[in-house]
Amino acid sequence: PLASLKSVLTASCVGYSPVTVSNRILFVSRRSSLRSVLAQACLTHMARHHFIAHFCGQPGFVERSIHPAALRALDGARIPVPAAPPRSWSELWRTGPLRLDIVVMLDEKVMGNVPSWPGQPISALWVLEDAAALADPGEAERTAMRNLYSLQRRLELLVNLPLGRADPSAIRSDLRDLGRMG
Repeated sequence: PLASLKSVLTASCVGYSPVTVSNRILFVSRRSSLRSVLAQACLTHMARHHFIAHFCGQPGFVERSIHPAALRALDGARIPVPAAPPRSWSELWRTGPLRLDIVVMLDEKVMGNVPSWPGQPISALWVLEDAAALADPGEAERTAMRNLYSLQRRLELLVNLPLGRADPSAIRSDLRDLGRMG
């Protein structure tokens, strides 16, 4: 099953046509070493001309490096690894607040701790299993690959939403519905 997921991801995470407007999105997970890395890398790979994607984690929980399972999943899908290291939202804002359109939290544990995001971006929760918390490296890698596949399906739908042209409440609802996908 892992090989078939890799082939689906490799075939599906392809560039979309460039557009003139960029939407800024932030992916948040607790440690910022796996789930948010996968989300940022996949969206940048498939729609870098349409989205500017960032990732971060909760201060005090952020890992120093990208988790090996994330590196293997991205390598298997032939998706470039983000150049930026894992960082907290405090570190991300050191140079000044980012203008964000969308914030996607990938971990329920960060929900009560997130700051008030500047500009009141649309936010959504897309819960993914925490592969970085798994002790077995093989299971962590399989879970990371499943997470990447799940993110890829959600992000393909996100890329095709009429952002900027639709009612913000409809977009908010659509983003939250994407979080309920299996």
